[in-house]
Amino acid sequence: MCLVFFGAFGNIFIQPTKAAVGTNVVISEIYGGGGNSGSSYKNDYIELYNPTSSSVSLSGWSVQYASSTGTFSSITNLTGSIGAHQYYLIKEASGGGGTADLPTPDITGTINLSASSGKVALANVTTAVSGSSNSNVVDFVGFGSANDSETSPAGTLSATTSVERKDNNGGTAQGQGNGWDTNNNANDLVITSSLVPQNSLSAAEPSTQASIDNDNMGLGNPSGATTNTANSNNYLMVKPQYDLSYNNTKHEPNWVSWHVGSSDLGSTPRQDDFRSDTTLPAGWYRVTASEFSGSGFDRGHMTPSGDRTSTVANNSATFLMTNMIPQAPQNNEVTWESLEQYSRTLVTAGNELYIISGGYGSGGTGSNGYMTTVGNGVVVPAKTWKVIVVLPNGNNDISRITTSTRVIAVLMPNDQTTSSHPWSYYRASVDTIESLTGYDFLSSVPASVQNTIEATVDNGPAN
Repeated sequence: MCLVFFGAFGNIFIQPTKAAVGTNVVISEIYGGGGNSGSSYKNDYIELYNPTSSSVSLSGWSVQYASSTGTFSSITNLTGSIGAHQYYLIKEASGGGGTADLPTPDITGTINLSASSGKVALANVTTAVSGSSNSNVVDFVGFGSANDSETSPAGTLSATTSVERKDNNGGTAQGQGNGWDTNNNANDLVITSSLVPQNSLSAAEPSTQASIDNDNMGLGNPSGATTNTANSNNYLMVKPQYDLSYNNTKHEPNWVSWHVGSSDLGSTPRQDDFRSDTTLPAGWYRVTASEFSGSGFDRGHMTPSGDRTSTVANNSATFLMTNMIPQAPQNNEVTWESLEQYSRTLVTAGNELYIISGGYGSGGTGSNGYMTTVGNGVVVPAKTWKVIVVLPNGNNDISRITTSTRVIAVLMPNDQTTSSHPWSYYRASVDTIESLTGYDFLSSVPASVQNTIEATVDNGPAN
């Protein structure tokens, strides 16, 4: 994965590394494939982000572009301001092709960016700058084979990829801003095919801490899922009861993420109203309630029915088929269920939990034997996994996660032998599950804390 960053100083000088969010407006995304053959959008664009708590005037500022070895002669002057924790979208030239229009831009220019290599400067003047070391440069990014950058350039772009800055915690979570700044283009941004250009009408990121608390995806977006339907195998679905990344090829969730506290637990009975999820995009296959019938595999909840018993609506939402994976009965009904019940005892004991779960691989063994798919191509995972972060009840949740916070992670075989051991037998480190899945868990948590808690295998009580 290639990373890029933009800072206020050039690479001619030896710069101290900052492990922190930026202190001024930064270039948060660059896309140069607009209108090219096979491109995602019709226009190139440059996105800015303000990681500070104050609005910043852009009057008299500009964005400037140069080829990988060229000088800065292509300039778009900026107007207006960029609010605290908000974005500013600059629409640039088009190659005449592309499939989608950009969101409404905050300013439009005529710069024709390279789809592979180049240099972009954010400057507090409208006259041409000389490079990253120029005193008027607020932020600078070199990508591909650029001969100037902050420390090292970002990777090479394409018609379908952009370079995007890491979030405010140094991870890749959605909704956590894009302000990470260590003065190294190659370490602060990532090359991504999940293009989500944002403008001044987009929600501020992150929002207030109060709204982040108890958020179902408060720990981060493990796969960088987006609501772009072109991203059909990593499609973000946000519901009041849980969030998930849906895979339209596998016909099941990649992962499901939720928060559970005492207010989620009540006396509502199990609704058992399994049904298709009609909120999937038009034209996508919708798994039916009877899809697993006769397969020897259960309709295995990711967000459990028992975690949503406060109201009928909340319990019913857990029976949507987008919340299900095929689980071997002895996995789902015994060992997995035991962990679910234990988790709820932690809640009743005065804790709140952030949980992420899903399946990995293909091919499991149910009561009728080994299968790779059931129904109309719903993939049977080879393993099931879950990550649980346990916090005493309180506020400012993310800031309360420390190297001592209990994190329970399990990795179980999706077969009929699972029940031969208690759930605690299957404890693993978060790092192990990340290495299998390729996901980035707990990305909202500061990296120094992540490094410790993700490497630790839980050894706490199991009942």
